[in-house]
Amino acid sequence: MRRLMSSAAAAVILFAAGGSLAAAPAAKVKPKPAPTAQMGSKGAMFTTVTTQLPRNVRPSHYDLAFTPDADKLTFSAKVKIAIEVIEPTNTVTLQAADLTFAKAEIAGIGAAKIKTDEEAQTAAFTFDKPLPKGKYVLSIDYAGKIYKQAAGLFALDYETETGKKRAIYTQFENSDARRFIPSWDEPFYKATYSVEATIPTGQMALGNMPIASSKDLGGGKTLVKFATSPKMSTYLLFFGLGEFDRASVKAAGADVGVVTKKGDTPKAAFALKSAADILPWYNDYFGTPYPLPVLDNIAAPGRSQFFSAMENWGAIFYFEYALLLDPKISTETDKQNVFTTVAHEMAHQWFGDLVTMAWWDDLWLNEGFASWMEGRATEHFHPEWNAALTAVGGREYAMGLDALQTTHPVVQHVETVEQASQAFDGITYQKGEAVIRMLESYVGHDAWRDGVRAYMKAHNHGNTVSDDLWKAVETAAKKPITAIAHDFTLQPGVPLITVDNATCAAGKTTLTLTQGEFSKDLPDKKPLTWRVPVTVKALGGSEAKTLVTGGKGSVTVDGCGPVVVNAGQSGYFRVLYGPQRFSGIVQNFAKLPAIDQLGVMSDVWSMGLAGYQPPTDFLDLAKATPADTDPQVLSKIAATFGTIDGYYEGMAAERAAFRKLAIAQLKPMLAKVGWTAKAGEPDNVAILRADLIGTLGGLGDAEVVAEATRRFAADKTDPSAIPGPLRKTILGVVAKHADAATWDAIHAQAQAEKTPLIRNQLYTLLAAAEDETLAQKALDLALTPEPGETLSSTMISRVAQNHPDMTFDWAVAHKDAVNDKVDSSSRTRFIPGLGAGSSNPAMADKIKAYAAANLAEGSRKEADKAAASVMNRAKIRQQRLPAITAWVSRAG
Repeated sequence: MRRLMSSAAAAVILFAAGGSLAAAPAAKVKPKPAPTAQMGSKGAMFTTVTTQLPRNVRPSHYDLAFTPDADKLTFSAKVKIAIEVIEPTNTVTLQAADLTFAKAEIAGIGAAKIKTDEEAQTAAFTFDKPLPKGKYVLSIDYAGKIYKQAAGLFALDYETETGKKRAIYTQFENSDARRFIPSWDEPFYKATYSVEATIPTGQMALGNMPIASSKDLGGGKTLVKFATSPKMSTYLLFFGLGEFDRASVKAAGADVGVVTKKGDTPKAAFALKSAADILPWYNDYFGTPYPLPVLDNIAAPGRSQFFSAMENWGAIFYFEYALLLDPKISTETDKQNVFTTVAHEMAHQWFGDLVTMAWWDDLWLNEGFASWMEGRATEHFHPEWNAALTAVGGREYAMGLDALQTTHPVVQHVETVEQASQAFDGITYQKGEAVIRMLESYVGHDAWRDGVRAYMKAHNHGNTVSDDLWKAVETAAKKPITAIAHDFTLQPGVPLITVDNATCAAGKTTLTLTQGEFSKDLPDKKPLTWRVPVTVKALGGSEAKTLVTGGKGSVTVDGCGPVVVNAGQSGYFRVLYGPQRFSGIVQNFAKLPAIDQLGVMSDVWSMGLAGYQPPTDFLDLAKATPADTDPQVLSKIAATFGTIDGYYEGMAAERAAFRKLAIAQLKPMLAKVGWTAKAGEPDNVAILRADLIGTLGGLGDAEVVAEATRRFAADKTDPSAIPGPLRKTILGVVAKHADAATWDAIHAQAQAEKTPLIRNQLYTLLAAAEDETLAQKALDLALTPEPGETLSSTMISRVAQNHPDMTFDWAVAHKDAVNDKVDSSSRTRFIPGLGAGSSNPAMADKIKAYAAANLAEGSRKEADKAAASVMNRAKIRQQRLPAITAWVSRAG
């Protein structure tokens, strides 16, 4: 699954960007113990892996026949489940939510009494006599709902030139297959699936496997039967239905396709080519060929607050903005996001689908690895994008979460549905990815790949825990990594490597290193200890490596110039230099490789905000950054200036002074790249252009705002006024500074627009206004049917970026209506997250009060994170901003 990051993370890394569904309650069933760190054999795992169900029955095959009624938002179904009774019992209990049952029986045994438990999300089928050990077929007739948000079987409505259309899809991760099929809805219980559906004649049905047969039933109905799937977990099952087009190519023996609403397959051409290129490369890397005959990439209009794409085996689901490129509106960032999202979801076809974590504790085995693999694929196919620098941004996002006391280990115990949903966060994804990059660098790329190949071969179609992977890599690399891996995955936090001393003799520099812990809100806590792989390099010299253990270490490197610790930025730790050594880095900053410029800059900014060094050290580095460095480094400067500007909210004089300085530094960069793309320019320059226009517009630069406004007005008659790759950026500047007339003009465009990709962007822009009255209009509009059921929450979140306090208070006052616009996987985090951008300490208390009143005690993790973010922002304003203000005054 490609999770949506917070808006703050998206600003630094990459933009990812109705219903009656009740929030999924915490399961009453007490989970059995989690698997131990050393447990990995398939035989032992069944009796030790966490489950919320009795262990006495397990499924092997589901035979499902169903009929959806998209107009009535209901479906009816029959399922025959091949089960094995492990211990004699007269009750079979499985998971089910929002399903109504007509009957259930086992041939030769008889009908069952049916009892559902809404809170535990289970259905129990009790027979008059016990079932002896053996194999049976449990037949169930039932019915269910089609939702309006992305959970279970759900509907998406969209505008076309010929009127409104409706398509239906499924979304089951993490725990929503039970809303479609009564099942053992946990990742360990793998089974095969045969699915048939009675559908409207003329519509296209999609599944994990190709359609094996199709029969016209008459009366406008057609029966389609899909081929039997391989053994897989419930959350990977997929069905889609609508008026679609499909384009495909053959690649590595598979039929690789893209599926869109009618007329949109040209917009998926880049995604199709990318998928076809990636598949044979992944086959080789993993050493295990893709095992299904078809690999479809399916684009759907709409949004979710939880995810942008989902790795259903053989039928990957994407919201349109994550797969399609429209020349009228798509940017270079969009193009890069499409590639990385396709690469991420395709990596899941192995990491997650073929080999699946035993329980949600080890979710990172899916998501951390898919995040890492998308980077590897990007480096291979698009080296011009410099994906290693993007990975630094991902690591920074993870460290930002990991340095707060609300963090958690990469491997975390999960007990409830909500906790499983909350496990999809920056620690699981970005920290997981960063730890993998560090360990891969430590053992070497070839040894790491050999270990991954052995892991895939040993566990295909099975379930694993993290130690299964460490064992495979250790064996392949002939180098111990398990202890290091445990340090970084079984405990939380960010190591801090301090350069205590540096001495030069005989042309070599020896560094003395101390390991502490970097924390943003507990700076005086007793540090945890890690075994930390460290790479250092002297400017103009060679590279050296060491493993810091027991809190101390030293390393000698050729050369006597400034030394960069964590050279190449493969390590997951912060680095603190003393003033003298940092001064040497500032003076030679232009000579550093771009990746080390970005890494040093990121460390300095984060540690400056946390009080480990002056926050103004970042401003010194920004001044020392050469104009011809990598565009991603310059984008980092622009993004950080935007962040600083946000801290000055409500401080008019100080903000004006800072803006003057920031604009003076950024304007020459924009002058160099210009408003118009140049033939043959690097792709990342196009991203920098958009970043600079957006940041300068946000800073209120009069010239940029005026030019954006001029182009917006000219767009009515001059098609060249707003080039497609800059449309989002230019309209973003206009929307931010909109008056009532401009807001109304954008609103009119949104109402008239028939292309969902563009329409959604226009409605989101309505929520971007700085003007509080217009922001309130956007909130009120979001609760009407007009924007569309799945877009409302996006609008609310966008308003919160500029007005967190107002948006949170409004959302609490309209809690039920707001939650009705949010999918179930996001219910515990959505409203608390609206206040996370506030700098008012009172907001932290409000968030905690909301959580106490509305969320189960074990489901408040995301609310706690939001409250911690508020307190950290308040501390920065009080304790760090004065130094920046003084620096600006001196510089001015």
